[in-house]
Amino acid sequence: MINNTLSANLPARSSLNQYQINPYQRGCGTAALAAPGCTLTNLFANGAFGRTVGVTADEAGFGRDDRRTIVALRWEHDLDAQTTWRTQLGFDERNFNQPFYTTSSRGSYPSWNFLTDLTRRYDLFGLPAVGYVALAYNTIDNHITTFNRAPGGGPLLGALIGNQEAVQSNLGGRARTEVALSDQWTGVVGVSAENTAITGRNVAYAYSASGVTTTVADANRSFLNVAPELALVYRPTPEWAVRGRVATGYTTPAASNLFITAAGLPGNNIQLRTQENLGFDLGVDWSPSETLRLSVTGFYEFFRNELVSQSPGAGLMSYTFNAPASEHRGIEVAADWAFAPGWRAVAAYTFDDQIYTRYVERLSAGSLSRQFDRSGKTIPGVPANQLLARIGYDVPAGPLAGLGAFVETVFQDDFFIDNANQLRAPGYTIVNANIHYATELTSGYAKRFTAYAEVRNVFDTVYVASAQNLANSISATTGLQNGASVLAGTTGSVFAGAPRTIIAGMKLAF
Repeated sequence: MINNTLSANLPARSSLNQYQINPYQRGCGTAALAAPGCTLTNLFANGAFGRTVGVTADEAGFGRDDRRTIVALRWEHDLDAQTTWRTQLGFDERNFNQPFYTTSSRGSYPSWNFLTDLTRRYDLFGLPAVGYVALAYNTIDNHITTFNRAPGGGPLLGALIGNQEAVQSNLGGRARTEVALSDQWTGVVGVSAENTAITGRNVAYAYSASGVTTTVADANRSFLNVAPELALVYRPTPEWAVRGRVATGYTTPAASNLFITAAGLPGNNIQLRTQENLGFDLGVDWSPSETLRLSVTGFYEFFRNELVSQSPGAGLMSYTFNAPASEHRGIEVAADWAFAPGWRAVAAYTFDDQIYTRYVERLSAGSLSRQFDRSGKTIPGVPANQLLARIGYDVPAGPLAGLGAFVETVFQDDFFIDNANQLRAPGYTIVNANIHYATELTSGYAKRFTAYAEVRNVFDTVYVASAQNLANSISATTGLQNGASVLAGTTGSVFAGAPRTIIAGMKLAF
């Protein structure tokens, strides 16, 4: 059983220009006295249409009050020495009230999740094997109302602009077998299949001086997806392992994706299709000793109808579209080295190059509409290089056993935030430090005690923690694509990372 409640004030997402002037949005209490670089969000003065008023996050009471409750039960039973049967049933309810930016969403996502699986060790044509079969069903009931925000102090609601009701159900299964072909070769073959059904309706309301316009979007979609996989592992010696894998995958649109238009408003987006991908992995693991492990993996994935999300502008909701064809390729490197008693160094590096290989984007402004070929462009929102490096020490024995500390550095490369690859969010490097203590408890109901204190962003680096992708635009008079300077001045993208922060915590295990 889990019950998590979140109550938070939110800043407005800045433009890149505003972030560079005032990254933490200080001095932004009111629009009238706003400091340079403050982000203002334009709300309809009457909450429905017409004249707008610029407000700060404080004035409009941007925030969110969310609650998530999970109640689940899991039963696991050994039918015999070789067979284990597990069954899990859970209820998950997400209730949210999010009055931020130009709209406010309220609603709930109650869902049921059922999973039953069977794992068996057996002989396949005289070869030792491990088989796995699973059946899963889940269903979620969406009910979301969306309102315009209105100025006037605090999280004031304006007119209702969207009312969405939808049910999404998934029924699927998975089968997988791992076979020891010899002392050196292991093979894996598997397949999963799932049928997704989405039914729902979104009623969108638009307001003007002449009255209210109502638009209805109905969804009745069904997706059947099948994803096989094949893998081989070769271990010529105990120190070396070579891994190869070919696998397919899929992602179906969520019901909520079908009802947010490219204008960032409730409406019709029901043409979305399933994302499909075919991926190839090839990796090598080397463990020359118990204290050193190295791993290198290369991957190449081909996507069709990749689901990509971006913001159409300041304060609007992000929408999802299908990119017809794209590719992800890169390398992952990992190292784990216990170089002395109590000492350990770990590192993980990823190079991830993602590009569109077939995608023509249509942009419109006023009476003009133009097409732009994005083939060969980098998919926005993806840093090409990421690195985590950590070194730590844990007292191995004696009265201080369980006491430890580590220092780590996190590096993230800069990345494009638009399909035309005109504007980059800057990269960063931050340093974190941690001290922790854990001990077993020998009396009472509690079995283990853990405590820690951590300094995050030790050197108080100013950095972009999140940059939402921005839609490109064209001039309404010339039809030419607007340049990077327009994107840099477009609000609704950047959240600055937290400055130097001290966090402490503890937990008891029973």
